[in-house]
Amino acid sequence: MLNQRIVLPETGVNLVTYLTNNDALEGKYIAGPMHDFDRKRPLVLVFPGGGYARRSPREAEPIALRLLAYGIQAVIVEYSCAPARYPTALKEAGEAVAYCRAHAEEWHADPNKIAVLGFSAGGHAAGSIGILWERLEMGDICRPDAMILCYPVITGGEFAHRGSFKCLLGDKHDEMVDFVSLEKHVKKNTPPAFLWHTWADETVPVENSLLLACALRKAGVDCEMHIYQNGKHGLSLSNEECFPQGAPNMRPECQNWIDMAARWLKELNTSK
Repeated sequence: MLNQRIVLPETGVNLVTYLTNNDALEGKYIAGPMHDFDRKRPLVLVFPGGGYARRSPREAEPIALRLLAYGIQAVIVEYSCAPARYPTALKEAGEAVAYCRAHAEEWHADPNKIAVLGFSAGGHAAGSIGILWERLEMGDICRPDAMILCYPVITGGEFAHRGSFKCLLGDKHDEMVDFVSLEKHVKKNTPPAFLWHTWADETVPVENSLLLACALRKAGVDCEMHIYQNGKHGLSLSNEECFPQGAPNMRPECQNWIDMAARWLKELNTSK
């Protein structure tokens, strides 16, 4: 596994890679005719949550390791939080997507299956590069091919997680909050999305995912969404890798979201 920290040259954002090689698939280990086993795997950039005030460790490395187990390359994006303001995180996400796509060949990744995965405010950061990528001057190299958004912060309206937007926008909150409310900016060229949320989430209400799903539907963008009845905000994998035994965030019924997301991404047709 290639596990290293990379500092990108333009924005200075840190990437932490979790990349498997194809050694186990080399023909010399397999009886019979030699084959080309240079498998191209999906690659997912992971954006941990934390209200744009911090980045949660439980939504970082545990996720990357699980993705690896599904045959998906993973890269954690250590995007900037407060006191950094918009569009810092958007620019960092754009450079991160472009960098991963440019290095897809050496990382045994499919350059047409570069996805972003974000939790809570990290879901807003990931969703921003998926929906607002044209605000950057990089072209579609920074547009992800898919979005996996987990109990994401989406709207700055009635159902907003106000703290996230205040950290993101600072004293420009009132004048810019509509500008970064993602459901208002979905277009036909927005990448397909996998969404999941819990009905009981009192921190980032489920309406955030519902509003985005409706906007995607209206724009003709494919979406798969799962809503679990129970579970607090910030579940991550909702297992012992992220919480102590007996913690209220241990919800066995919610643990299958990552199985479904991995299956969805692998089956997704993103060929250009």
